[in-house]
Amino acid sequence: MTPRLKRIMALSAVVVVALLVAGLATGAIGASLTGSESFLPEPEIHMPPQKVFVTDIVEGHEGDAPEEEHAAGTVGAGDGFVLTNTMLSSWIVSVLLIGLFFAATRRMALVPRGLQNLMEMAVEALHGFVEGVAGHSNARRFFPIIATIFLFVMFNAWIGLLPIYPSLGFRDEHGIIVRHLLRPAGTDLNMPLALALTSFVFVEFWGFRLLGRHYVGKFIRLENLRRGNFLQVPIDLFVGALELLSEFVRIISFTFRLFGNMTAGEILILVVTFLVPFVALLPFYGLELLVGFVQALIFAGLTLVFVVVAVTPHGEEEHS
Repeated sequence: MTPRLKRIMALSAVVVVALLVAGLATGAIGASLTGSESFLPEPEIHMPPQKVFVTDIVEGHEGDAPEEEHAAGTVGAGDGFVLTNTMLSSWIVSVLLIGLFFAATRRMALVPRGLQNLMEMAVEALHGFVEGVAGHSNARRFFPIIATIFLFVMFNAWIGLLPIYPSLGFRDEHGIIVRHLLRPAGTDLNMPLALALTSFVFVEFWGFRLLGRHYVGKFIRLENLRRGNFLQVPIDLFVGALELLSEFVRIISFTFRLFGNMTAGEILILVVTFLVPFVALLPFYGLELLVGFVQALIFAGLTLVFVVVAVTPHGEEEHS
């Protein structure tokens, strides 16, 4: 190790320690020990999405929404078209993904370099993952929606870690943000629910598309009735009802798994920032990067597994 590199590492260590001490002194923990005010205001968690833009107020509903809803910027019953901070964030992610793929494919070369090489590696990895689970024949059918879900969930989780998210917003007369301009879409229950419904429709569509009427036999089992095994009919009806119920329970589990993890991550970042600003926050950012990737992989992977099970004939399931 050269002397210059040693000096750089020593200086970096001093800066990190200084920022850590400054965070302890200016955060809520240090303020409680010294009796002073915290460097950052106490964070307020707003579970409902907040309004960024409203077209108009529907007639007859001007007084329906409580005053505290209007003050907090939450969506009321009398609002017209509403653009929320979570919806705006999801639009930004959508435009970002479209822009990335457009830039990567605008001037494609036989030997990929730069962004094209990076995007091709990502697409090949995702395609290999789908093909490994669904097989070669179904990989091209399932790949577009699985890859879209994975990238959309992951980028929505990652983009919320940018410093502009907690910094931009509408302020009151004291300069305190009362409505944030941007907020990760995964912390809005509507986005995980929309993805869960998309996954549900996707699975059922390909089940009917590839198996036809035989797919209904997964829920309505009449084989024992045709054979005259009447004692087995109540069991078949009960199992079919459980299978049908499990299809809809999947929507709830998908929704609250993603919503819970994304919301918990945002709250964790806000609380740690308030308690110990600066350097102590970095490990939690790394943790949230991992959580965003894992949640995207789980959501897309479970959708892929469920659609593969749905398009597998019932006889093959029993044989396997």
